[in-house]
Amino acid sequence: MENEIIVGLDIGTTKIACFVGIRADDGKVKILGFGKTESKGVEHGVVKSVTETADSIRRAVSQAADQADVDIDEVWVGIAGQHIKSRPSHGSVMIPADHRLIEAQDVERLTTEQYNTMLEPGEEIIHVFPQQYIVDREPLSRDISPVGVVGKTLEADFHMVTANVQNLQYIKYAVQDAGLKIKGVVLEPVASAKAVLDDADRDAGVAMVDIGGGTTDIAIFHDGIIRHTSVLPLAGNAITNDIREGCNILKRQAETLKVKFGSCLAQAVSENDVISIPGIRSQAPREIYVKTLAGIIGARTKMILEQVAYEIDLSGYNRRLIAGVTLTGGGAQLGHIKELSELITATDTRIGVPNEHLSHDSVSFAELAHPMYATGIGLVLYGIEKSEEAQQPDDEQRASPRRQKATGKVDIFADMDHDAPASPSNTTPQPQEKEDTKHTKGDEKGAKKGESFQNVIGNFIGRVFGESIDD
Repeated sequence: MENEIIVGLDIGTTKIACFVGIRADDGKVKILGFGKTESKGVEHGVVKSVTETADSIRRAVSQAADQADVDIDEVWVGIAGQHIKSRPSHGSVMIPADHRLIEAQDVERLTTEQYNTMLEPGEEIIHVFPQQYIVDREPLSRDISPVGVVGKTLEADFHMVTANVQNLQYIKYAVQDAGLKIKGVVLEPVASAKAVLDDADRDAGVAMVDIGGGTTDIAIFHDGIIRHTSVLPLAGNAITNDIREGCNILKRQAETLKVKFGSCLAQAVSENDVISIPGIRSQAPREIYVKTLAGIIGARTKMILEQVAYEIDLSGYNRRLIAGVTLTGGGAQLGHIKELSELITATDTRIGVPNEHLSHDSVSFAELAHPMYATGIGLVLYGIEKSEEAQQPDDEQRASPRRQKATGKVDIFADMDHDAPASPSNTTPQPQEKEDTKHTKGDEKGAKKGESFQNVIGNFIGRVFGESIDD
């Protein structure tokens, strides 16, 4: 079967990037086309101006489509922003009497039911990550799938990620106005982790920290499972603004200073090095000491990493991160940030680059093998994995439901008409429409749903009176 072409769209605060890729022969991702443009209309990872964002999306997608020589109509979109929240959840289901063993559809039913969890008004679930399965009150090892286990009840602990419905709608409007459809929405740290981590990292325990322009995204893994997620509203733009105000220069000059001369440790740079900034019109050039610059950058970066350390402690896995901290995103390129991270988090730190999952046959390989492109490349990897899972034979899907349905993905845009013009009147999806979508999915997964319920009732009555309908 020919590999499906996947498109990832990273809608960031400073840039919008589009990646077109397929699964390469070596198992890595091969990027066929790549487009990047300045992000407009996005603030702290949230779409504020639909029109401006749609225009930026259109230009980035056009560049990628031309380079890959393909038509693009569907994209996997990353989502971040301070509105992202996470919470634990617990669910249980009774196993129908006609199931001698727990089946894949039972696991799917348990995961899907989590999307009916009561939330605060205006919130929508975007991911559900299983943490621990329990059969008849006995916890299962993470290496054992509940499918094929004998039991009458199936329970699980979950880690749920939610987003603000209105912000989801604004992403949908911007993508739709750019002439595209959304294939799926992925939490950005989840996507970035696909690009810079491997199975050994996830098993050992690792905190993946993506320092972007508007947000710093955190995803903590342990025993191969995502355990904690968080989005912080401070990132690279805050550092740039500090430089602009502290040195009294233009924002573009501050960004250039940060990228070319930025360091997080003032004690690691020379006291005598000076940078000359051209003056405006007839003004004399402005001289800035590199040590002064490092002091400004270090103060803000220290604040960001202290919040990262707090989130790691909050997760409860601070003493179990054998693989330490992995920094990625554009902010990971700051000088001496690795050393500052190790000082503040008291944990080994490395810089995560997406080149280990990127095929050398990719276009612009040297340019793309950069931490700032981790999210976009991760979106392509995420989409490829979902496409391959959908193509698996039914028996393979039943054999490994935990891997196949790790996120319990439900199409959160299923009740939105992509072909209809964006309208503020349909900002909040109607509960009945969302419920119908889930019921349809459940009916497709298990054709014997009604019969199973009848058997459960029959066997219950039979046990009371010493009989069984199966006898």
